[in-house]
Amino acid sequence: MQTRGAPEHVAVRPGGPGTDLSAAAVAAAAERLRTIARRTPVERSERLSDELGTCVWLKREDLQVGRSYKVRGAYNLISSLGPDERGRGVVCASAGNHAQGVAYGCRALGLHGRVFLPSVTPRQKRERILAIGGSSVELVVAGANYDEACDAAHEACAESGAVLVHAFDDPRTIAGQGTVAMELVEQCPERLGTVVVPVGGGGLIAGMALWLREHHPAVRIVGAEPAGAASMRAALAAGRPVDLDSIDTFVDGAAVGRVGALTHRLVRDLVDEVVAVPEAAVCTEMLRLYQVEGILAEPAGALASTAARQLGGRGDGPVACVVSGGNNDVSRYADVVERSLVHEGLKHYFLVTFSQQPGALRRFLDGVLGPEDDITLFEYVKKSNRETGPALVGIELARRSDLEGLVERMGSSGLQVERVSPGSALFSFLV
Repeated sequence: MQTRGAPEHVAVRPGGPGTDLSAAAVAAAAERLRTIARRTPVERSERLSDELGTCVWLKREDLQVGRSYKVRGAYNLISSLGPDERGRGVVCASAGNHAQGVAYGCRALGLHGRVFLPSVTPRQKRERILAIGGSSVELVVAGANYDEACDAAHEACAESGAVLVHAFDDPRTIAGQGTVAMELVEQCPERLGTVVVPVGGGGLIAGMALWLREHHPAVRIVGAEPAGAASMRAALAAGRPVDLDSIDTFVDGAAVGRVGALTHRLVRDLVDEVVAVPEAAVCTEMLRLYQVEGILAEPAGALASTAARQLGGRGDGPVACVVSGGNNDVSRYADVVERSLVHEGLKHYFLVTFSQQPGALRRFLDGVLGPEDDITLFEYVKKSNRETGPALVGIELARRSDLEGLVERMGSSGLQVERVSPGSALFSFLV
């Protein structure tokens, strides 16, 4: 985990119009967004409350315009532009959600916008951007991740003179996203002890922390970022934003390789702790949110509640988690289920070499598999010579504890069995 040091003064004012970073700027943004952003509900999660032993509230930003909080920051920035700036148009880089906010702002205010997306952006998000923005936006696919798309967006601004609408590292974006905190506190029926916020580039948690530290300084603020893209923790450890050597783009809405200079400074000074959340644990929480609460969260949208479970309710008083987005492509759910099963210890893979005798597979099914074990994958490794090659076998268990008995029966079966470890190179081709 990463914790903050001694806090500095809350207000950060770099200077110039629209550059105020303070709780007052967040309040001003709330007024600007009053007729634009939805006042999304705050709902109690019985499941998480029972599990953590304290009341857990979910701020449902997945029900926001564009299905994420991003419209708050994007519209706050675009609406602050003067006539000359609006005439030059705007440019943004986005993993998908920020672009929907920009698209909304462009269409509502009559601007033209160019949206740069990485190739990993799900099709569902691309289609939503065009549906929201219509002829006001142009999509450009550039790079394999958000940071490469961001580089392309900066180049486009330099060439065309368009205004960059940054997804997180602009005071106006930060202030707009921080309005989530104002609503959360106003709506929650009890005084909060901990607020857990997803972290990508850091705009949401920076804005929320600005307002909370001034109005509710006792609230514990925890950031949750994907373990495979823990750029904020890297920045806090280094004392400055740094580039990650590689990132896992599964949690696409928060897979940022380098956090912002402004957001790093605010998180360093105002946030209590930033934790890294395994992507597989996010998958398990996505499924529970859907199956129990009926929330179709995207991976980044499940970061906060996953972190709350990881922390085990540590902290005083009730906990609030921001469900930051619901732009999830349902075609990804097979991958989500697979990752979750492996994380929960219910799905395992083995290389099994069967003896060249009739009935070998039948004996494996009858003598090795337990009564509730299920074969989910069976594939001969050597397609041209099945008699001499092993088979890749995927087995799903009913309970995590069933693995010990399965391994024992495999050991006494006389078969040559090799377990495919989750950390192996072969496993990366399976999940």
